[in-house]
Amino acid sequence: MGRKHTYATKGQLEALVRRMHRTGILYFEGLAEFRKQFILAVLRDVQWNKSKAARVLGMHRSTLVRALRELKVDVRTLRDSEPRPPHGIRPQQQNKKVG
Repeated sequence: MGRKHTYATKGQLEALVRRMHRTGILYFEGLAEFRKQFILAVLRDVQWNKSKAARVLGMHRSTLVRALRELKVDVRTLRDSEPRPPHGIRPQQQNKKVG
């Protein structure tokens, strides 16, 4: 069974771009913010593990680290600011099929 993706529709993306344009956000600023939010969402999903995030994003870990540096993202600060699960409780992991 494959992963189910939910994508923003073309209309939703166009509406977002129009709002950004009306508020004076420049192309490079919008692109940088999109990259930042995309990377942060993946990092949260993999509990801030850069190697796993890089695999999910389809890039090399060093490319991810460089992107984080360019976007001025301090993963350590963000990771430490989020509440951690109680000791001994692991985040839910996907079941691997043994075949």
